Amino acid sequence: MKRRLSRQVRVGDVPIGGGAPITVQSMLNTKTVDIEGSIRQIEALRSVGCDLIRLAVPDEDSCAAFGEIAKRTGLPLIADVHYSYKLAHLALDNGAKKIRMNPGNMRDFSQIKSLAKRMSDMGIPVRIGVNGGSLDPKFKGMDEATALCESALECANVFESCSMRDIVIAIKASDVKLNIEANRKLAAACDYPLHIGVTEAGTLRTGLIKSAVGIGTLLNEGIGDTIRVSLSADVCEEVLAGKKLLQTLGLNTNGADVVACPTCARTEIDVAGLAQKLEHMTANVRVPLKISVLGCPLNGIGEGEHSDLGIAGGKDKSVILVDGRIFKTVVNDNLMKEFEDQLNLKIRQIENKYSNNTAN
Repeated sequence: MKRRLSRQVRVGDVPIGGGAPITVQSMLNTKTVDIEGSIRQIEALRSVGCDLIRLAVPDEDSCAAFGEIAKRTGLPLIADVHYSYKLAHLALDNGAKKIRMNPGNMRDFSQIKSLAKRMSDMGIPVRIGVNGGSLDPKFKGMDEATALCESALECANVFESCSMRDIVIAIKASDVKLNIEANRKLAAACDYPLHIGVTEAGTLRTGLIKSAVGIGTLLNEGIGDTIRVSLSADVCEEVLAGKKLLQTLGLNTNGADVVACPTCARTEIDVAGLAQKLEHMTANVRVPLKISVLGCPLNGIGEGEHSDLGIAGGKDKSVILVDGRIFKTVVNDNLMKEFEDQLNLKIRQIENKYSNNTAN
């Protein structure tokens, strides 16, 4: 599909919009004042390939902790601010590389202008995040999709009036159809890069379905420059889901695609468990790689013919496939170690191939 052309902003060294690859975001669910716990969660998110990470700053202690976390991780972190302009300024003092604010609960234009002037001077972008559940009351009564757009664009105009152009907009609602309609309207009305997501999407199962429809529909229409799959689940699941969504739509071909059979009475191995392990193991792979996890040697070997690597599992022993052919039969106790060796070898081979092609 042809992607909507938007202006580009940068969060530290990470570009959003302007034809840059679509980034995947998440937000910590630790208390920001829990510095060690927050850093551990950030490292977990980095290990699965998260591009941008947001932290809530509900008070001054959280702003101070934000600064310490930013220093120790060296990452361009995003500060999520509600209600308090003072906290937004403190977050900037403590190294925030982007501020997320909601015009539904930060409506003082004189304060916004002061913040915009400072952020413009510092080269720090803003994400104007409008949620269906916290819409400015003055927009209520009109068509809801239009109201969400009008609220976001009004706030963007205030930032623009201060010569600030580094603006990202996010419109989110829990109602998937409303979410799609509002973002279509917004995409047609401006050239700001758009952050796409479905807010309050729910548990792992429900949230994945609602996000796949709500985010996937827009991405498939070329709308969206950065995404967050919001889940009431482990934050790493948000990133894995976002990356898989981009891969499924052909918007990120550099990554591992782990496919697994649905299992049947012939299955003698934990297919789901193996597939999940491999998804985490390959979350940071940056080359195209297809891996099959198959429940039995009977059909599995044939079904893995088009994979770079594969496992056809048996009760005590399993077959490792390389380039669609049988490479080795190993006892299951050694399966993951043997497979990881082949995985690392295959990644190096593909990287060398791409490097040679680029050099030529």
